[in-house]
Amino acid sequence: MQVAGSGARPALVLMLLLARAGVSAAAAPPAPPLFNVSLDAAPELRWLPVLQHFDLDFMRAAMAQVLGDTVPKWVHAVMRKAVGELEGSLPQPYTDEIRGMCDVLNFSLADCILINLAYDFTAFCTSIVAQDSRGHIYHGRNLDYPFGNFLRKLTVDVQFVKNGQIAFTGTTFIGYVGLWTGQSPHKFTVSGDERDKGWWWENVVAAFFQRHSPISWLIRTTLSESETFEAAVYKLANTPLIADVYYIVGGTSPKEGVVITRNRSGPADIWPLDPLNGAWFRVETNYDHWKPAPEKDDRRTPAVKALNATGQANLSLEVLFQVLSVSPVYNNYTIYTTVMSAADPEKYTTRIRNLD
Repeated sequence: MQVAGSGARPALVLMLLLARAGVSAAAAPPAPPLFNVSLDAAPELRWLPVLQHFDLDFMRAAMAQVLGDTVPKWVHAVMRKAVGELEGSLPQPYTDEIRGMCDVLNFSLADCILINLAYDFTAFCTSIVAQDSRGHIYHGRNLDYPFGNFLRKLTVDVQFVKNGQIAFTGTTFIGYVGLWTGQSPHKFTVSGDERDKGWWWENVVAAFFQRHSPISWLIRTTLSESETFEAAVYKLANTPLIADVYYIVGGTSPKEGVVITRNRSGPADIWPLDPLNGAWFRVETNYDHWKPAPEKDDRRTPAVKALNATGQANLSLEVLFQVLSVSPVYNNYTIYTTVMSAADPEKYTTRIRNLD
């Protein structure tokens, strides 16, 4: 039997926070389905084995709703006419992967590209990177989206396989080739949170005319290409983007944790862990960390309180999941929660939230 010690009171405080939020610490939400996607296959064919596990009519209805509710008709018309030029301005292999899925779904390439771009500006999220008292790095995130009634049913964990080995892992929606959450085993973890600094159609224009990267595609490219935590931070901080964003990165060694506040052209701020001076965690929602969070959407303060109640010595992936379950960090828009640690890649865990 464990003797109540210094960790007892923090654990009790966290349990009280969870109880106040109406969340059971013993609850075990379901995991999404797990699929392998072979990077050795032709891009147009990679996702087709995964599509076989989903109701295509349901997917078509979901995609039509996203298009109808988020894309202005004039943008739709312009993009349909310009899709030939747009193809050349978007990075491979993503365009070919989109084309392969859209051929099966009987959607135009222009529509499917618009859906992938639309997802890049509607992610309201909370990400946490933290270091325990032994120097282990933990990373967790809630991904909050509208359209939860169908996105929860389209959420998947994907192991991207190359030469028979897992190159990287991520969580995404079927039909969406980017990643907002991912892990390169024994190297680093990444999540992205929206930073709302412009109308979404401006993002499309930027992608179209300036050939900047969509936010989630850069996460996937970084997971695929970067060999170290430092290389990942550099790529995520400096690659031109179609929109502002927060990138949160965790490594495998002490102090390897950072929040990158991005403008389209480069970094606006780099906010690393500083555990020697007491800053053993960083919490990022959808607002610049140096400014107060708005009262109407303050998920930052409850997350900070829960982490402080837990204490650095008691941190684990399981505890981080519970921190991300405190209201309003966890809310009606939360699609999934992922906790991960690049040093222990087999512990990558996603759970679907708010399933009825």
